[in-house]
Amino acid sequence: MNKAELIEALAKETDMSKAAAGRAVSALVEIITKTVAKKQDVQLIGFGTFKAAKRAARVGKNPRTGEKLKIAAATVPRFSAGAAFKAAVNKKK
Repeated sequence: MNKAELIEALAKETDMSKAAAGRAVSALVEIITKTVAKKQDVQLIGFGTFKAAKRAARVGKNPRTGEKLKIAAATVPRFSAGAAFKAAVNKKK
């Protein structure tokens, strides 16, 4: 499912216009992005948690040449699925 399909599903599920659903999805993504960029967690009980995590510097290699190169430390976004979300995905048919 891409963003357009998500907007369409949200509009159908909530009886709102596609334009309003689009604004809601865009606002939600923007709020989560800004909050995680400030290194604060966004926790949606039953769904999961978005957070910023530090990734240590490491040595990698160029796949074409095999040459070693240094990969700098970085802060990256992480998502941890909640118990209810995991259970729904793992549900037996």
